[in-house]
Amino acid sequence: MAEVDFNFSDYVEQRKGDGDKSRFGGAAYAYPADQKVLRTLERMTPVTLAVEATVRLWKNVAKSEILGTSVKVTEKQFPEIYKITADCSAKLEIAPPTVYIAPEVGVLNAHTLGTRDDSYVVLNGILVDHLSEDELKFVIGHECGHIQNNHVVYMTALYYLMYSANVFVRWIVQPAIMALQSWARRAEITCDRAGILCCGDLGEATSALIRLALGSQKLAEKINVDEYLKQLEESQEGVGRAAELFRSHPYLPKRVEALRKFATTYYYLSALDPEGDVDGTSLNSCDAEVSEILAIFRKD
Repeated sequence: MAEVDFNFSDYVEQRKGDGDKSRFGGAAYAYPADQKVLRTLERMTPVTLAVEATVRLWKNVAKSEILGTSVKVTEKQFPEIYKITADCSAKLEIAPPTVYIAPEVGVLNAHTLGTRDDSYVVLNGILVDHLSEDELKFVIGHECGHIQNNHVVYMTALYYLMYSANVFVRWIVQPAIMALQSWARRAEITCDRAGILCCGDLGEATSALIRLALGSQKLAEKINVDEYLKQLEESQEGVGRAAELFRSHPYLPKRVEALRKFATTYYYLSALDPEGDVDGTSLNSCDAEVSEILAIFRKD
């Protein structure tokens, strides 16, 4: 396993693209706006109240619901998924999370739920059926990224506020929902990076994202990615682009383009080939470009 060094000066050098090529610095890959907004959330009363309520809900109800309706992945139960999880965890240098396969049908989805000390990755069965091994590595690596970057309790709060809050009281929690959605769109970029670090293949990572969006195995195999990314500019036109403000994930063309930018960085390329002589862009310049891609309202 690669050595971890939390020395700040080494972290800065690595983000410049000039650090020790043999070093893989944990969450140094994180999209900075993710952590910046996360620190802001910790000071927002509506969010802190929602998080506190979520922790109580998780401990009292939600955890039991997962345990009672899903199948736990172990060395003897779905060993292939268990191994992928172990490999991703080793790559990101975190403890392997507990993974459950949920019976949800009709939707390709994955979640990481729980608290900082008690988190679970939940994959629905149809998702596993639709993905190749490397695509599954991307998805599980993405979820491990949420754990590594301390997203779990906030992702759980957003999940339950969006899908479990009674419709008559949802307007009360709307400020917390919108704040968490704004952060979650940035957090997804961080975790897409974790996913590609785990699967090590831009094509497989892109394919996984597109399968999740389309929900179709056959159509995902036939899609022209370059043609698809032309929708990126179209999504920035007109007042309809404001609808993204109410989403917890960026529009998919943005995620794919942001991932492509990350795949050209020195950090990613040196993680793939620690002993090689690689040449890539810095994470700082990548982050600046990604910020432009994610912008909902662009400056003329």
